[in-house]
Amino acid sequence: MRLYTYFRSSAAFRTRIALNLKGLTYESVPVDLLRGGQHSDSFGERNPAHLIPVLEDEGLRLTQSLAIIEYVEERYPQPPLLPSAAAARAEVRSLSLSIACDIHPLNNQRVLRYLKSPLGADEEVRNEWARHWISLGFGALEQRLAHGGYSGRCCYGDSPGLADCCLIPQTANAHRVHCSLDPFPTIRRIYEHCMGLEPFKKAAPAAQSDAES
Repeated sequence: MRLYTYFRSSAAFRTRIALNLKGLTYESVPVDLLRGGQHSDSFGERNPAHLIPVLEDEGLRLTQSLAIIEYVEERYPQPPLLPSAAAARAEVRSLSLSIACDIHPLNNQRVLRYLKSPLGADEEVRNEWARHWISLGFGALEQRLAHGGYSGRCCYGDSPGLADCCLIPQTANAHRVHCSLDPFPTIRRIYEHCMGLEPFKKAAPAAQSDAES
């Protein structure tokens, strides 16, 4: 199993968490997004969209982090990342998609880079852009986690799952752009708990071989 990854990518981070929670052994292949490694011909053959992560497993090549995680969940079902009941699974997927589809795309590297050039936004403007969209999304997410009746130490109960795979990287992004978590105590509590667990520690950006010194 081989994962094409970048240490600071939220999508790659969430995929690493899932693989670690499953206890799977995989080879990490860093792709330097800042130096344009994703635009190389060789990587383009793996993913024409020039995005990470890409997972290769026994001749299969998969893109899109949530599709990869769902594949891993189905092929390696223990420990589960989704609850057993259909309604509960839908709830966890809804939480996950609200992060991966509504929050993350507006503060990923491609968008922030475009704000810089050609639009000319300086770093503080780019960070304010990211803070705005993270805070907006986290406001709704906090309400669901705090009052939905299903959160425990993690997003759904006390065992980490798909929603935590998505939440923790996005919360790390919030820290990176100095977005205060004071209005979101449930999110902060779940983040602090999960980042104390070994699968999350091993998946963290600073623990990756391509992390900046």
